[in-house]
Amino acid sequence: MRIPRLIVSATSSGAGKTTVTVGLIGALRARGLKVAAFKCGPDYLDPTYHARAAAGVSHNLDGWMMSRDALLATFTRVASVADIAVIEGMMGLFDAATPTGDEGSTAEIAKWLAAPVLLVVDASGMARTVAAVARGLATFDPDLRLAGLICNRVGSRGHLELLRQTGADPPILGGFPAEKEHAFPERHLGLMTADENSVPAESIAAWGAVAAQWLDLDAIIAIARSVPPFGAPAPAPARAATARVRIGVAFDQAFHFYYEDNLRRLEALGAELIRFAPTRDANLPAVDGLYFGGGYPEAVADQLAANFAMLEAIRDFARRGGPIYAECGGLMYLSRGIRTLDGRFFPTVGLIRAQAVMADRLHALGYVEVETKRRSLLGPAGLRFRGHQFRYSNLEAVDGSLERLYSVRPRWGKVPFEEGFSVGNVLASYVHAHWASNPRTAEGFVRSCAEFKSR
Repeated sequence: MRIPRLIVSATSSGAGKTTVTVGLIGALRARGLKVAAFKCGPDYLDPTYHARAAAGVSHNLDGWMMSRDALLATFTRVASVADIAVIEGMMGLFDAATPTGDEGSTAEIAKWLAAPVLLVVDASGMARTVAAVARGLATFDPDLRLAGLICNRVGSRGHLELLRQTGADPPILGGFPAEKEHAFPERHLGLMTADENSVPAESIAAWGAVAAQWLDLDAIIAIARSVPPFGAPAPAPARAATARVRIGVAFDQAFHFYYEDNLRRLEALGAELIRFAPTRDANLPAVDGLYFGGGYPEAVADQLAANFAMLEAIRDFARRGGPIYAECGGLMYLSRGIRTLDGRFFPTVGLIRAQAVMADRLHALGYVEVETKRRSLLGPAGLRFRGHQFRYSNLEAVDGSLERLYSVRPRWGKVPFEEGFSVGNVLASYVHAHWASNPRTAEGFVRSCAEFKSR
């Protein structure tokens, strides 16, 4: 199968990959091309910018949390109905889950997909050195095709021309000017979610116009179309014809961190996903299970705490034995309450006997492997899967110890710990699980919802 594709990577985090990716997607769409957007790694925020630019969902591709076949299957399913696929990398091109190999890196995914790479370089204050950077990265891994450079934060057209005159190989295919007016806003987890309030449509459109004016789009499209075919894995199971269960998915300004692949797996297993908004809906939809993803519940803790009807509806669902699965921000919401940085306390659902306390520094960051210690709504004891943590809060027990269901092993040699808080048919954790690492997890959740429905 031949799918035009390319990866936008960089020398490091903060070089401007997301801005360039958003601009490139916008410029390609202005050419009349349908763009499939992807993000390497576990990031939830950058895909919201892709989605705005592409007018469609952006999917995560993670070489560590997904198997190679699962990643290729997701890519093929999404990209095969588009004219071109644009994949934003993570961190620097060769930054990986280990310092000595490419496992989990953008480079690994580029080789799996046989995709050419466009390298974003922060060229502010740079001249001939750009040629050395290009040569070094192009020759570091002979199995990787570095096809061109995009110089970000150039001072002027003259600066970009000077960079081109260095004879960089691979060639410079354009640049982005240093422009602060349309820079994307940030918060403690990185970029803010790209909703209409934080990122106006004018900003998305502006970067598309910049890309159209400053990039050699003809050359970039030709590179994307020059890819070899690759053998696609067996297609994922088709979506069930009839819904076995209905699962309520919390989705609003508090909860919106979900791997699209997780949601599609639930649908393929026969789940109808019904969105609801804990900040403003008066009641739950008629469902057989609840799924609370991550997000920013601390930013709207006052609204969550004030929606008494929703809080009681969730408590009642739990009392009746309804399965509830929650991750990170969802865990915070299911606790007794959220204590914000200014010291205020906002009571929430109260199913987990602890409170979530915000901090001004990271409490956890990185990949983890999880093994369940006993049966849960995800399946039997001994179930293993992979996930990621990125949090600025900590959970503090308020009356006694908390039962912990997970044995968690961090990827980078840190001390294993116990986590995963379970009460009745509720399972909540700080771990953002990727169910492609073990499809039995999604199967177990749907099965628990079906058992509750049958009761």
